[in-house]
Amino acid sequence: MPFGQFIVKVHGRCNLACRYCYLYEGPDRTWRERPAAAPPAVLDRAASRIAEHAATHGLRDLSLVLHGGEPLLAGADRLGAFAALVRERVPPGSTVHTTVQTNATLLTEARIATLARHGIRVGISLDGGRAAHNTLRVDHAGRPSWPAVSRGARLLAEHHPEAYAGILTVVDPRTDPAEVYTSLLALRPPALDLLLPHGNWSAPPPGLPAAEPGDRDRPGGPGGPGDPDRPTPYGDWLSAVFDRWWSAGRRETRIRLFEECLALLLGLPGATESLGLDPVNAIVIETDGSIEQVDSLKSAYDTAAATGLDIFRHTLDDATRHPAVAARQSGAASLAAGCRACPLLTVCGGGHYAHRYRAGHGFTNPSVYCADLQRLIRHVAAALTEATAPLPGHGGPG
Repeated sequence: MPFGQFIVKVHGRCNLACRYCYLYEGPDRTWRERPAAAPPAVLDRAASRIAEHAATHGLRDLSLVLHGGEPLLAGADRLGAFAALVRERVPPGSTVHTTVQTNATLLTEARIATLARHGIRVGISLDGGRAAHNTLRVDHAGRPSWPAVSRGARLLAEHHPEAYAGILTVVDPRTDPAEVYTSLLALRPPALDLLLPHGNWSAPPPGLPAAEPGDRDRPGGPGGPGDPDRPTPYGDWLSAVFDRWWSAGRRETRIRLFEECLALLLGLPGATESLGLDPVNAIVIETDGSIEQVDSLKSAYDTAAATGLDIFRHTLDDATRHPAVAARQSGAASLAAGCRACPLLTVCGGGHYAHRYRAGHGFTNPSVYCADLQRLIRHVAAALTEATAPLPGHGGPG
C-alpha cells in the first residue's frame, strides 16, 4: 500500500521541555545524533521523493505534515517555501494538504499570516484550555508555556480561522473530563484529537498496571487485557467526554476518535491509528533524511522507529517493502490471537500499534489500553443503539 501521509521533520528540537514527552524523555536517543534543523539538501530531496511516490501511485490527495520538535523553530517562511516546493513537484492532479503541528508558543500574527498565505493549516498541541491543565508543559527553564500558547491559539482563531486545523490533547484521567472539554471549546477549535498517552505493557501509562508474565494474550489473565477487574481510567474519561459531546444537540467541534468509532460501528471505513484495521499509510522523513516509521514507536525502545533507509539512497517505495512497515499494513494477521477472536476487532483493530509492545514479546500483544478501549467502544455503541432505535409504535411494517 502506498503512503498517503508524509511527516517531515523540519526541525528536530523543541523550545519546551514537557515532563512527559516520549520523544525527548523516552527510551529513544536517535534524535541526539541528528541535525537540529533539516538542511536545504534534505528538504529538496524530500520534496522530490514525495513527488516521485505520488507520481508512481497516482495519488490524488496527499497529506504533508510539517513536524518536529517544534517546527516553527525553522521559521514560517521556510515552512512555506518547503510546502510550495512539494506542490510544485507533485504531478498535475495531485493535491497536497499541508499542516504544521506546533505547541503554539511561537505563533504570532505575522507567522500565522505567512502560514495561511502558503495554504498551511495549523494544528496545536496542548493539554487543556486552562493554565492548570498545562503545568507539565514548561520551557527548558521550567517556566510555564500557557501564556504564549493561549495567545497563539486565540490569534489563530480570531485572525485566520480558515487555517485552524484543530487541537491535539493527550488524555489525563486525573483531570475533570467535562472541564477539560469545555475549556478547549473556548479556544474555538474546529476539531479535537484526544490521544492516549504512549505507554505499553513494559512501561504502562499512569494508572494502569503491567500484565503478569504469561498473561499478555490470555483474555482472562490477572492484570491482563481481559481481566474484568482491570481498571479503565482512560475509557471512563473518554466516555464522559463523549457523553458531553454527544448530548450537546449540535456538533460543537469534531472529535476524531469519537467520529471514527461511530463510523466503524456503522460499518464505514476508519482513518485513525487508534482504531480500526485500515493499514497505516504514514511515513516520517527525519532531519538527516532518514526514513522512519511514526514517532509513537519511539516510546517502546531505542531505534524502534528506524528502518535503515534514507531518502538519498532509497525511494519511499523501498520503505513500503520494509518488514516492519509491512507488518503494520497486514491488518488482523499481525494481531495477537486474543485480538483476532474479539467481537470488537473490526472497531478496535487492536488499538494503537505502539501501545501493544512488551519487552521480549514485540508488538504481537493486545493494547495496554485493551480494557479502556472496550469500555469506550461499548459505551459509544450503546449511545448509537439508543439514538437509532425505532420510536414506540414505529417498529416497521406489521
